[in-house]
Amino acid sequence: MTHDIVIRGGSIVDGTGSEAFSGDIGIKDGMIAEIGKVASKGKEEIDASGLTVSPGFIDLHTHLDAQVGWDPDLTPISWHGVTTALMGNCGVTFAPCKPSDREFLAGMMESVEDIPRNAIMSGLPWTWEDYGSYLDTLETLRPGINLAGLVGHSAVRYYVMGDRSFADQATAEEKAQMAAIVAKAIDDGAVGFSTNRFAPHKAPDGRSIPGTFADPAELVEINKAVASRKALMQAVGATGDVLATIADQPGSRVLFSYGIGPSKGDGKRGVEGLEKLCQGRDMTAILQVKGTGFMFGLQCSLPFRGETWDKVRAMDLKGRVAAIKDPMTAAKLIEQGETRLPLEHTYYIGDSEVPNYTAGRDQSVKDDMAKRGESFVEMFLRLSRETEGRALFNYRLFCQDMDEIGEVFAHSKHVLPSLGDAGAHVSQIIDADWATFVLKYWIKERGVFSLSEGIRHMTADSARIMGLTDRGTLAVGKRADVNVFDFDRVTQLQPQIVHNFPGGAPHFTQRARGYHATLVNGQINVRNDQSTGARAGRVLRHAH
Repeated sequence: MTHDIVIRGGSIVDGTGSEAFSGDIGIKDGMIAEIGKVASKGKEEIDASGLTVSPGFIDLHTHLDAQVGWDPDLTPISWHGVTTALMGNCGVTFAPCKPSDREFLAGMMESVEDIPRNAIMSGLPWTWEDYGSYLDTLETLRPGINLAGLVGHSAVRYYVMGDRSFADQATAEEKAQMAAIVAKAIDDGAVGFSTNRFAPHKAPDGRSIPGTFADPAELVEINKAVASRKALMQAVGATGDVLATIADQPGSRVLFSYGIGPSKGDGKRGVEGLEKLCQGRDMTAILQVKGTGFMFGLQCSLPFRGETWDKVRAMDLKGRVAAIKDPMTAAKLIEQGETRLPLEHTYYIGDSEVPNYTAGRDQSVKDDMAKRGESFVEMFLRLSRETEGRALFNYRLFCQDMDEIGEVFAHSKHVLPSLGDAGAHVSQIIDADWATFVLKYWIKERGVFSLSEGIRHMTADSARIMGLTDRGTLAVGKRADVNVFDFDRVTQLQPQIVHNFPGGAPHFTQRARGYHATLVNGQINVRNDQSTGARAGRVLRHAH
């Protein structure tokens, strides 16, 4: 047999949790055709000597629903080994959508997920009404990685109830109508349903988004359609009793977002809580792999108030750098600058090639200020001048302490590393590097996961949650979604602000180093850390 590609002599970590073994992988027609000693030549050969070969990583929490319209390569997650992404999380989706409601759904996505409304409206064709037609549209865009979608509660509720969806409880007839719409969406390919009960997630008019305060009985009714089709329920902001109510229905599979506080012992308490909640139920939590919440610096957001700061805020980066180097302007900025950020949870991530995300609880900017005898605004200006505006700071609103995160990862079998939020909060955070961070930090540096265990979490375990049976492990007959990477070199690089969204809207992006090749459905999507433009991804539709 002649293979399209043969990956030679790599250390194969197959995603099952088994230890690595040396061998070759032969790929034909987008499938894994042979594993072991492959005798026949490939039309293309990849020398994986000294490299690790794994399944492509699966990203369980993204908001790429809009970005695929103008960035079919789906950067930056495609640079970080991700070959399959789940969209439609947190209850906010672009379907179902009546033509008259397009602006509303775009505005709600902007206010909840910080994706610019103008980019959404101009970057997508908006040719659909139901969720299946939305997936049809995605197929025409030829994405670079595989995409699967959840249908969102807010969109479904607004489609059925209109403005009443914000505050009113649904009638029995409306619940049945919502369940029918979700059932059709799944039959047309959605891999499940997402809901959002996090009250700070607001629509443009300041009201919490539709579904936030819905009676749990509404979710139970919808879940009858979801569970009977062996699809997924995803939730953010739901309390344990609501999650348990959903999960206790026959056939339920529940994915939910989780967080850990900064205090000593929060990790241990989190493990105990997860064990109690998830025991005997098919429930999986996903947890951010590092502290996150709000990244800022001279090149992006400025967290200070004052008249002179407002003038600087209106400038481009070149103008801002010049302004802070002017002694008189700097003096006014110091005099006026005040911020409400909790500085004990704010960290300088440096300006070197690789960012420092892992500073301990005694290395915050508050600690640095005390050592140097300067205010935070003085520190901000000094570091911004020294780096020509490249200095970035990270306020850890969520998961503030790395040791507490590690406690959960080390001792809970109900949590997976994830929650990169790619495509969302684009000018506020950049966590799309989560898989690379797991490899570099939680596996290599901290040893919280073994290599085989960590890769299993990011591949086979995630595939099971999504209901995927044809990918997630390296085995003959599976789809050829494959990573070839240098485990000793792999790392994320310093994030930066770019302006290449429609209309020039700013957003963070982040490169990786150490990915020799990433294959999507048997075609090389990334080679030596650079996109190839292969565009071999597929829209993965649920089949029950």
